[in-house]
Amino acid sequence: MTPASEIRGLMQKLRPLETSIPLIRLGPNGDGGYLVPDDLAGIRACFSPGVSDISGFESDCADRGLQAFLADRSVDGPANAHSNFHFTKKFVGAVSNEDFMTLDEWVAVSVGQNSEDLMLQIDIEGFEYETFLCASPALLERFRIIVAEFHGLEQLWNKPYFDVVSRVFEKLLQGHGCVHIHPNNCCGSVSFVGLEIPSIMEMTFLRKDRISGPTFQTKFPHPLDFDNTENPKLVLPQCWY
Repeated sequence: MTPASEIRGLMQKLRPLETSIPLIRLGPNGDGGYLVPDDLAGIRACFSPGVSDISGFESDCADRGLQAFLADRSVDGPANAHSNFHFTKKFVGAVSNEDFMTLDEWVAVSVGQNSEDLMLQIDIEGFEYETFLCASPALLERFRIIVAEFHGLEQLWNKPYFDVVSRVFEKLLQGHGCVHIHPNNCCGSVSFVGLEIPSIMEMTFLRKDRISGPTFQTKFPHPLDFDNTENPKLVLPQCWY
């Protein structure tokens, strides 16, 4: 079992930062919408693996002039069409085969290996951990903004699971700071020894070179946060901030 002190340590590292850049909402007022820093100028493209049946976030990106690259093996295309959409019928993960491709491979094929800033929005039902672990540091550095939905967080009390997940966050935090956390109210939370962990949480990261004079956020939920489902409301527990 994971010691509570290690989980508290991880929570402290992920404590959301308050920056000089305000957060805006891209996508619908519900599932599929996310809060990101209003720092999109100069970002060439958004990469969004995990399409499902909602493409509002990607549409808002495309309407702002970003090229939107989408990928999902389980569907035949985005929920709606846009001239800036580019779809690949594959999952994203740790290997390359008929059904999967790595994040590095996808980005290289789509926009090449250069220094242009990108944004990543990833919701791939648990495959996010292997995807981030195998992504190159150089590629992660290109993502000015990373929005990720992390699944199975109630398993952080399982030590082997915690070890993998904590390495993912440590890798992300090397170059980025967490600027927002929103619990998905689809699956509730687990509580133990005074710590409450939502099972699924959406986290937004901003590259550290875009952050100046940060403080910590103290008020949740954010005014632009909305519940993902009609289940009982789930706000970020205070132990996370």
